[in-house]
Amino acid sequence: MKELNLTQGSVPKVLLQFAVPFLIANVLQALYGGADLFVVGQYDDSASVAAVAIGSQVMQTITGIILGITTGTTVLIAIAIGAKDDRKVAFTIGSSVWLFSIVGVLLTLVMLAFHGQITELMHTPAEAMADTKNYILVCSAGILFIIGYNVVCGILRGLGDSKTPLYFVGLACIINIVLDFILVGYFHWGATGAAIATVTAQGVSFGIALWFLYRHGFHFDFSRKDIRLNRNLSKKIMVLGAPIALQDALINVSFLIITVIVNQMGVIASASLGVVEKIIVFAMLPPMAISSAVATMTAQNYGAGLIKRMNKCLASGIGIALVFGVSVCVYSQFLPETLTAFFTKDAAVVAMAAKYLRGYSIDCIVVSFVFCINSYFSGQGNSLFPMIHSLIATFLFRIPLSYWFSQMDSSSLFIMGFAPPISTVVSLLICIWYLRYTQRKLYLRGTLMPAMSN
Repeated sequence: MKELNLTQGSVPKVLLQFAVPFLIANVLQALYGGADLFVVGQYDDSASVAAVAIGSQVMQTITGIILGITTGTTVLIAIAIGAKDDRKVAFTIGSSVWLFSIVGVLLTLVMLAFHGQITELMHTPAEAMADTKNYILVCSAGILFIIGYNVVCGILRGLGDSKTPLYFVGLACIINIVLDFILVGYFHWGATGAAIATVTAQGVSFGIALWFLYRHGFHFDFSRKDIRLNRNLSKKIMVLGAPIALQDALINVSFLIITVIVNQMGVIASASLGVVEKIIVFAMLPPMAISSAVATMTAQNYGAGLIKRMNKCLASGIGIALVFGVSVCVYSQFLPETLTAFFTKDAAVVAMAAKYLRGYSIDCIVVSFVFCINSYFSGQGNSLFPMIHSLIATFLFRIPLSYWFSQMDSSSLFIMGFAPPISTVVSLLICIWYLRYTQRKLYLRGTLMPAMSN
């Protein structure tokens, strides 16, 4: 287990050292859904592509909830590491095991019971209805694997180790891709085969993660006695993680609402939306990885009381994220078809998706600021503000704009593609105001902003 001390050394260098393995792991993890869509697009029709696109959107909502809550574990561990409080680290890990076991069982039961109703609520095209139900059902059976893997990775990243999770997800990704070609390409099981491949890969990833922790342990004392539900720590995990989970869940719900709007435009539009969403998932991975590194690095320095280093971390994170965001946006303006054609051979889908991507890709620049600022606050235990401004931008701007654009006489996916960047600009303006407000209070008082108490 290779842990980085995020409170020492050059800020940009340490941030990159921590973020790069995080980025590679996220890219490989995103290949789960990307591989499903790619392989299904090569061997099946647009209805199967739509089924995987819609089903993966639903599962992304579930994953967002899980990742949000596990962020509470990561940040609390990082703060305790910065404060050199090993016992609190151990207690936080133990409480997380119990807490997420309960969450996993509940989510699994809910999804297994209501997967059919969820598919219908999505206004799924009739041609893709059966395959979408099967995809969601199979993936729901693997929710415990998703939770287990993300909890282990959250613990390791809170400790300053971003390399080990990369090894877990790398092997799982290989298994997923191989199984996709076997189950979809050879056996022609379509969307159901893709879902089975994904769940199997996630199970392997979780199993390897558990084996690693059992074999290598931690650098501090940790025993079975520490694995118990500590009400105080569990509450802190939820207080910090729940707003992030709610934010991710509602934003993903907004994606589902937009999917419903587009689904009414036909199966070609539905498949085009799914293709672009997959591209955007990959395009957003660099700023997401950088911002996640900002959150952990901010948390460790927060625990150590290093205010100036926290601010340097934010500035460095934004600068690095912008390099990726600008590159994706520029490329998408000139050669969008080279990206959309990667996921499907359907010429109509390729053309329509390319138009949508041109507008949507502008969002990659703006989120470079917003993601890092959100993580800066979350790393200090303030996850409520990121949730509030994100929900304002999403539900008061993005969804209404998407619907309004879809109802225009000259409506097209190209016009709808501008709804995401416009709403993110609203978020950025709110972030800038709040950041200036909190920084002024920070330096006037000479103390850290209020956050999670130790």
